[in-house]
Amino acid sequence: MDVSIKTVTLFASVALTGLSAGLFYAWSVSVIPGTQKISDMSYLETMQSINRAILNPLFFLVFFGSIVALGAATSYHIRTDKLAFGLLLVSSLLYLFGTLGVTGMGNVPLNNELEAMDLSALGLEKLKTFRSYYETQWNRLHVIRTFCAIGSFLLAVITVFTQIKK
Repeated sequence: MDVSIKTVTLFASVALTGLSAGLFYAWSVSVIPGTQKISDMSYLETMQSINRAILNPLFFLVFFGSIVALGAATSYHIRTDKLAFGLLLVSSLLYLFGTLGVTGMGNVPLNNELEAMDLSALGLEKLKTFRSYYETQWNRLHVIRTFCAIGSFLLAVITVFTQIKK
């Protein structure tokens, strides 16, 4: 069986964007509802801990590997298949701006702001105020990046189906 680089990059795109979309979706239906039930201090401490823990090679492989694989797959289809190229281009742009961009320009600055805080030095009212600000903004941005990651994944999957008949 002759597997081309075009096939490998398309498979990697589907696998990596699927993992990324799955992570964000799972977060939406498990972590967010769970953290809504804990105290302000516990919430902020939990988010600090999660934000530190997620910065690891496996997360980076999936999060950044998705756009690399999408870009490669898109480039391999540019001259051979206009439909696949178009689907992958939109998938790439959706992931680049809607997932990476929103995370980098929105969620990460919020995480950095939280990381810089000495939570033990804050009174109850300041904890409540910051939590409300952080949680509202962070979750709103998370919804956007989740939908964009899922959309990117679905477009990559649709691209696979366009290739089956060929």
